Amino acid sequence: MPIDPERQRQAKEYARISHRLLALDVAFSALVILAVLALGVNVWLKQIVIAISSNVWIATFLYFAAGFVAYEVLFFPLSYYSGFVLPHRYGLSTQTLRAWLIDVAKGGALGIVLGGIVIEVIYFVLRTAPPLPLLAGGVGGGSSWWLWASAFMIVFNILLTNLSPVLILPIFFKFKPLEDADLVARLTALAARAHTRVRGVFTMMLSEKTTEANAALMGLGNTRRIVLGDTLYDKYTHDEIETILAHELGHHVHRDIAWGLVVETALTLAGFFIADLFLRGSVAWLHYENIADLAAMPLFSLALGAFGAVTLPLGNAFSRWRESLADAYALEATRNASAFIGAMEKLANQNLAEVEPERWVELLLYSHPPIGKRIKQGERFAMTTQ
Repeated sequence: MPIDPERQRQAKEYARISHRLLALDVAFSALVILAVLALGVNVWLKQIVIAISSNVWIATFLYFAAGFVAYEVLFFPLSYYSGFVLPHRYGLSTQTLRAWLIDVAKGGALGIVLGGIVIEVIYFVLRTAPPLPLLAGGVGGGSSWWLWASAFMIVFNILLTNLSPVLILPIFFKFKPLEDADLVARLTALAARAHTRVRGVFTMMLSEKTTEANAALMGLGNTRRIVLGDTLYDKYTHDEIETILAHELGHHVHRDIAWGLVVETALTLAGFFIADLFLRGSVAWLHYENIADLAAMPLFSLALGAFGAVTLPLGNAFSRWRESLADAYALEATRNASAFIGAMEKLANQNLAEVEPERWVELLLYSHPPIGKRIKQGERFAMTTQ
């Protein structure tokens, strides 16, 4: 299936609007946090939650939950437009408004629970972590909280990756075993050749929410499974689906989970270290009690958000490299360049993905190589195997 010029026109238009909405979201988020600090809303909220409960654990959760809900309510119009109106305008969503609102509520509840756990642990180590030892020449000192918080985040993210396919994703999507015996046999054989043990092949009912197609190798250890969106079956051949899964298996073969953990550890350590410097430099100037003062939580969010925005292109560059290697593995494993190219072309048309985005957009925002580059990679492989 060749690239549809009309779909590409829509893809460029959709991407342009999405990028503007992202920029608006980032800028508005920063402005809101600055306004909260300037107007003293953060101090006012702290006084309210402490009046409700003097227990530091309860007060921390209430402060976080109140801020989380306020943020979601304030940004709801932007979320509604970007998450519901725009996908429906371009034929990417099949959800009713009621179903979408239910998902928003589920996501909000999950965010409060998981975010509450994270913030409780971080503020616990902020309050209790011992100081770092002073080295020769007076180097060092300060709290060690950022080291403990980084270690917790790594373990927490690994745990979420493991539990996601069995506890989290089923909250939003229905799963059932794949009924196509021939395809199951092909995919499990492909996984076996990659020395990857899987717990089965499942269908994720994407069509209840979207027209987009997707597939993944989800979970870790005893929860690892092959998952195919039901939106793949009508338009993709078994060969094409096999190449899509081979790409996912390429991540396992290349130990991308371990590599990702190394990069994530480095970024997490750096992010929390920068947040520590920012907090220590700001709390005295703004007259907060210490870095664990609840009123400083917006400062903490601002520091991590700024660090995430600055380092996003670096993380995406690393991801594009590993995704390109996974594509190379898919081509080598299946020896079927035509199926790989066909799958990429269909994904571009179906998912409204730009084949050739602007270079600055790719460098800043793309975690995968653009479809155009992936097609060219397949064409180069085809030429070498003729």
